[in-house]
Amino acid sequence: MPMATILYKWFFVSGLLFMAGLPKSDGTILHKSVPASTEAFHPFYISITEINHNAKDKTLEISCKMFAEDLEETLDKNYKTEVDLSLAKDKAALDKFIPDYINRHFSLAVDGKPVKLNYVGYEKDKESAYCYFQINDVPMLKRLDVNNSLLYDFKEDQINIVHVVVNGKRQSTKLDFPSKLAGFSF
Repeated sequence: MPMATILYKWFFVSGLLFMAGLPKSDGTILHKSVPASTEAFHPFYISITEINHNAKDKTLEISCKMFAEDLEETLDKNYKTEVDLSLAKDKAALDKFIPDYINRHFSLAVDGKPVKLNYVGYEKDKESAYCYFQINDVPMLKRLDVNNSLLYDFKEDQINIVHVVVNGKRQSTKLDFPSKLAGFSF
């Protein structure tokens, strides 16, 4: 079994065990307005990016999954503004900050040519944040080069896993800080 698949499965099993949250011993609030009893604790820092080639629509569909708290803290630090992915009042700011941040830390080249990420949106699901992008006019591809340094400015022990699916063939890799480059051939 490939290492990325093992890590991917480990991430979800470990996540179930550690996502219950561990409050501070004094019962104080750990992050923004989230009560200590609901705060997520995780002993590892990981993002998972899925890139799927949709041959019918001639697009690359991209989703970046990361811990919501890690993304919020990174955006707070980079944009000097507190944001909360679950608050409707922060949506306009997040729709500006998320694509800006991700475009500075994640890029793709299709067959050697850089391509533009088109922001689709984001959603928060429990402790996870999903950020969605699309690249148009990709009828086929032979090579995909990835530059991924997401959340490296948050924690130096960040791990970024990348899965790519083209013509039903799935390839994966794991990028440990400071490694950020990966190439896939189809």
